[in-house]
Amino acid sequence: MSQTVAPIPMINLAIAFIPVLLVFVVLIRWTMDWQKALIAVSRMLVQLLLVGYLLSTIFAAEQAGIVMLVMLVMVGAASWIALNTTTFNRKNLLAQTFLAILVGGGVTLALVTQGVIQLDPWFQPSYMIPLAGMIFANAMNCISLAVERLHNELQHGVTFDKARIAAFQAAFIPQINALLAVGLVSLPGMMTGQILSGVSPVIAAQYQIVVMCMIFGSAGLSTALFLTLSKAQFTKTATAL
Repeated sequence: MSQTVAPIPMINLAIAFIPVLLVFVVLIRWTMDWQKALIAVSRMLVQLLLVGYLLSTIFAAEQAGIVMLVMLVMVGAASWIALNTTTFNRKNLLAQTFLAILVGGGVTLALVTQGVIQLDPWFQPSYMIPLAGMIFANAMNCISLAVERLHNELQHGVTFDKARIAAFQAAFIPQINALLAVGLVSLPGMMTGQILSGVSPVIAAQYQIVVMCMIFGSAGLSTALFLTLSKAQFTKTATAL
């Protein structure tokens, strides 16, 4: 098996956008909001190309301070985006969200990188940053779902304790589904990438088990911490309704 992944020529990369264009045809014909989808696809393209070059520079530098700064920026962005779907004033919850993702995700990241993989050096960027991205992104999604459900429950007069349980359960539906489907319905990204790069499927499966546990644990811890830290803000809002 080949030990490297071949680069994709730009002309070949353009072929991947054919299904995207077909979706835009559907959006336009059905008079849906295609402009928002266009902005999202454009941002994806620009952001991924830029981050590719940026990460190449960071990996080459191998400086702990730069890696930590990048991860703090990631946590900040995840915290802001997590509150994007709620009508609640996100500024009132930003600190709680940041702390929840930082602690819940950070503890899990430290456990995996230092206890399981045992990075050397401990901040090895090629491992630390991608793993941090997976952790913070999933924590962000869980908190986003929890915020929306919690707010809706409180608006319907449900007590905070019951609303918190409903919010946590709703936030964890994608996580549970992912665990049930892995290996049967889908081969997750990291496992697929390792297999494509020539790694043994057994070793790839071991790493994917670590990733699934990492994602499940960090998302749960971050969401639980957020629901605990934000109780005062949501209770105050519920009282005002």
